[in-house]
Amino acid sequence: MFTESLMYPDFVQAEKPSSILRVDARQMGVSGCKMGKDRDVFLMIRRKKLTIFTDAKDTTSVHELKKIIEGILKVNPTNQQLFNKDNFVMEDDKTLQEYGLTSAIAKAQSPAVVGLAVRQENGDFEPLELTPYSSPPDLPDVMKSQESNGQEQLS
Repeated sequence: MFTESLMYPDFVQAEKPSSILRVDARQMGVSGCKMGKDRDVFLMIRRKKLTIFTDAKDTTSVHELKKIIEGILKVNPTNQQLFNKDNFVMEDDKTLQEYGLTSAIAKAQSPAVVGLAVRQENGDFEPLELTPYSSPPDLPDVMKSQESNGQEQLS
């Protein structure tokens, strides 16, 4: 069903490891993914420490994208809220293209970010939370000088 499914632990100690998934919308059987002049858009759907990589057609509706997410997370589309790059809630009846998610913007090497929030038990949606990715620490000064010395010797 999934083209790739990977779990990577975060660099910091956490309750749950971060998750990274890659999904192809055509394999999920989403009806809105039609062939033709539609162009692929590549998306990175983020919620807390979860990241889902998927692709869809630019004519895919927001509701159809939620169905793709439902196939992965088992969360009903009515219990999902998607956010565009400006952190505005995306409406179900609009297409990805209407939110500026086109093949020119959402490329495989730099997918567009879509935020995800789910409905809590009390009926309200959780606030959008995107945990920043960890980054390696800066190189110590000793190693920086070795890099520049090594480059000078090659010249």
